[in-house]
Amino acid sequence: MSLLQVTNLHATVGAQDEQKAILKGLNLTVNPGEVHAIMGPNGSGKSTLANVLSGRPGYTVTEGSMHLADADLAELEPHERAQIGLFLAFQYPVEIPGVSNMEFLKASVDSLARARGEDQTNTATFIKHIRQLATSVDLDPQFLKRGVNEGFSGGEKKRNEIMQLLLLEPKLAILDETDSGLDIDALQVVAEGVNRYKSENNGVVLITHYQRLLDYIVPDFVHVLADGKIIQSGDKSLALELEDKGYAWLT
Repeated sequence: MSLLQVTNLHATVGAQDEQKAILKGLNLTVNPGEVHAIMGPNGSGKSTLANVLSGRPGYTVTEGSMHLADADLAELEPHERAQIGLFLAFQYPVEIPGVSNMEFLKASVDSLARARGEDQTNTATFIKHIRQLATSVDLDPQFLKRGVNEGFSGGEKKRNEIMQLLLLEPKLAILDETDSGLDIDALQVVAEGVNRYKSENNGVVLITHYQRLLDYIVPDFVHVLADGKIIQSGDKSLALELEDKGYAWLT
């Protein structure tokens, strides 16, 4: 069984009386153990795909289907999608003042455990584990005491999201331009975290503008999204060709 199956997906954004069609018949299959990179020009629908899959308000699926394993994502609320193993790393991670990273992460882990009928993690064990994860993504463990992303630099926010990924261990990770704004050192740390997460049991969808991320996270497939649908697929060599030629020769 495929991990993610998106079939003929059409979606709009905006209020009911002024909706704009963004996705226009998108098809995508991700199997366990695979990394898929999605590239494309600005406004092609890349972030919309991430938002629709995660259930962000303001987007409406008008046709088609999307399944994570055997679950119909369209029938689930955003928190229910997270509970069955969907993770989204934001292009622009939000700040949550007044809620410490430690509190936020412990609440996330406990919520998943309750939803899955599992025992909650002992607090002392959790603290030891999360401090190790913070160090592994080059974050000072003191950041765990600060508000979620509050006062973090762009690179620190992105590394914080990779720490969340490693902690929560979802079935499917959607990374929406996680490389955006990163210097080469931060990019390598983020890539190392994603590579550590990868396994034969999960999948990764990388949304990116730049081939450079794919030097560190090698995709099994590269897809070009334009005008709301995937118009070309290939291996990593396609990303190199796009860097050399741009998108005009395809669109």
